[in-house]
Amino acid sequence: MARRTTRKNPPSPRITTDSPCPCGLTASYGDCCGRFHSGSAAAPTAELLMRSRYSAFVVRDEAYLLRTWAPQTRPSEVDFDSAMRWTGLEIRDTGDGSAFHQAGTVTFVASYTHGGAPGALHERSRFARHEGAWVYVDGEFIE
Repeated sequence: MARRTTRKNPPSPRITTDSPCPCGLTASYGDCCGRFHSGSAAAPTAELLMRSRYSAFVVRDEAYLLRTWAPQTRPSEVDFDSAMRWTGLEIRDTGDGSAFHQAGTVTFVASYTHGGAPGALHERSRFARHEGAWVYVDGEFIE
């Protein structure tokens, strides 16, 4: 009898460095969010960090998500839902969050399908600088 194994997280979707970036900008994944995920660059603004974190959810990059989460609010792990597929990101508003700020907000709508049913997550996220780098602090859901 074959033994069934379970995975902590489902496999990530197939995205290569030449694929369109999931965050919605026109660059390829490798030239856009992939460079942040690999650690070869740091997101210079809160909005780009938000976009790269969205892409990290798409490609299920737990290490990046945890690395870019503020220590005071960071969970011990990210539990990806195997029935969830992120399908698009729309940035609605940004407040501060540039190279000249210590904090910022990004309001966005992230579209998804869950078990084939469409849905959307509308959130206002807060970001802050931690040791010079932008990190996600927390967010509030908007109805």
